[in-house]
Amino acid sequence: MDMTLKITKEQVLGNVPVTVFHLRGWLDAQGEEALLAAARAAYDEGSRFVLLDLAEVDTLTSAGMRAMQKVYKLYTAGAVPSNVACVKLCKAPPQVYHVLGITGFLQSIPNYETAQAAIDSFTE
Repeated sequence: MDMTLKITKEQVLGNVPVTVFHLRGWLDAQGEEALLAAARAAYDEGSRFVLLDLAEVDTLTSAGMRAMQKVYKLYTAGAVPSNVACVKLCKAPPQVYHVLGITGFLQSIPNYETAQAAIDSFTE
């Protein structure tokens, strides 16, 4: 079983342009820097809204949650107005959703059942 985090990126136009990162594998210490590098590169290219597709994340560790928190901080630091959600999650598998729920992540970063529902929910 390959535990390495694989990241694919796509640009989607909803109400606003959204960068979607499809994550596959383990979101752990080894994948942390890869996710941060991808998010920083997208941000530097002008992305201001990001969706993390967790459908194929097998394992989420504390390092993976730290990576998502850093992505959240990167994208929300300059958000105006500050109540606009710039980072969202979708399709978290049950084991990942459970971890996100008990750690309080879902209070700040919403999770959607489908990518389209998440994309449609982004507004400026």
